[in-house]
Amino acid sequence: MKSFQKWLIAGIIALPVLIGMILFLRGNREREGVNPFVSFKSIGLVQIKGTIVESDDYVRQIRSLRFDNSIAGVIVRIDSPGGAVAPSQEIYREMLRFRETSKPLVVSMGTVAASGGYYIASPGTKIFADPGTLTGSIGVIFTLPLFEELAKKVGIEFRVFTAGKMKDIGSPYRRMTEDEKKFIDELLKDTHEQFIDDVAAGRGMSRDSIARYADGRVFTGRQALSVHLIDTLGGYEDALDWLRKSTGLSKDANIVERKGTSSRLREWLRDETASLFPVLQLLRRSAGLYYIMNL
Repeated sequence: MKSFQKWLIAGIIALPVLIGMILFLRGNREREGVNPFVSFKSIGLVQIKGTIVESDDYVRQIRSLRFDNSIAGVIVRIDSPGGAVAPSQEIYREMLRFRETSKPLVVSMGTVAASGGYYIASPGTKIFADPGTLTGSIGVIFTLPLFEELAKKVGIEFRVFTAGKMKDIGSPYRRMTEDEKKFIDELLKDTHEQFIDDVAAGRGMSRDSIARYADGRVFTGRQALSVHLIDTLGGYEDALDWLRKSTGLSKDANIVERKGTSSRLREWLRDETASLFPVLQLLRRSAGLYYIMNL
């Protein structure tokens, strides 16, 4: 008998045994409430912490998990008071793109997930928050320092030449004109409207139902649940358990985080510096509009 024929016969004999083993394991897995066909898959984790001043790393992480077929679902842990408008919008849009897949996108709010932190959470498939989490703060802030009186006291005069009457609108060395105040007011209103529209779209709620709470007020997690800004009360482990069940994964499923070494180092340095010199958190903000909670 040729070698090929021997292997063929062995395969035919082994096939029923192999099928029996698969069916046996499948039955056990199904009784445990686990889908055997996704047991090889993992859960993705993205952690968004501190003031949002850039989006590149977060967008890269979410996109990487979106295209990875070995990832069954993603949990986004947010502990942020918000941050600059444009980076928040870029993260929000990537969250929306992820939601278009069949994978669940669960949000777990930490101590605070307010303003821009809530904005980026809104596209989540399901949003968890602890009863004492601070969230909401749907509003926009634009801070401009004014050194006019100080400059006069020390005898400093600034001469500024512009082309365009609004070009010097943010000068810290003089007070705004009424026209400039109106211009800033329109700027803030438009950005606020974007916030409300995007949160309504992310939550799948009417614009009016969001607008009535969009005056910048902050909610506890329990209050946010009562006005439907979040879906359920619970911590990180509760959110993780829900994600495991919804994807059919067991409790020993692997959790994958795509944060690079440089990102970890930068985050550590930022946290350490902020703990030693809290005032630097304010000074490091660049000029611009912010979705950020100020408490």
